[in-house]
Amino acid sequence: MRGVAALPGPLSPLGIPKRRTRRAEFERIVTAIVTALEPAFTAEADTVEVVVEDAPRLPAEWDDAVPSSVVTVHDGVTRLVLYRMPISQHAVGQADLEDVTWSVLLDQLAAIWHVSPSDLDPR
Repeated sequence: MRGVAALPGPLSPLGIPKRRTRRAEFERIVTAIVTALEPAFTAEADTVEVVVEDAPRLPAEWDDAVPSSVVTVHDGVTRLVLYRMPISQHAVGQADLEDVTWSVLLDQLAAIWHVSPSDLDPR
């Protein structure tokens, strides 16, 4: 099935949600970006795992800006954690959310791989 009838909506069967959750939509955006960046992932020697979390756990006395992402290394694997809520707060609409997510991912991957973000950007 194609077109509007294939989208979740009020006439969808009971097992299908009427719309995607904000988290599911954000994960869809991240997956699309990582798929577009696949050539960079295969060209770089360092393995990077991209993970989505809703928000960072910060101590009560935290006064700085809430981070939109963090990079950690554990057992030789670099993990890039994207925080959905802080990234979403920087975006005005859907297109802006995609642009902000692209920017965060490109900046962090460029820092990990020691290249320019423009070298990674396939757009």
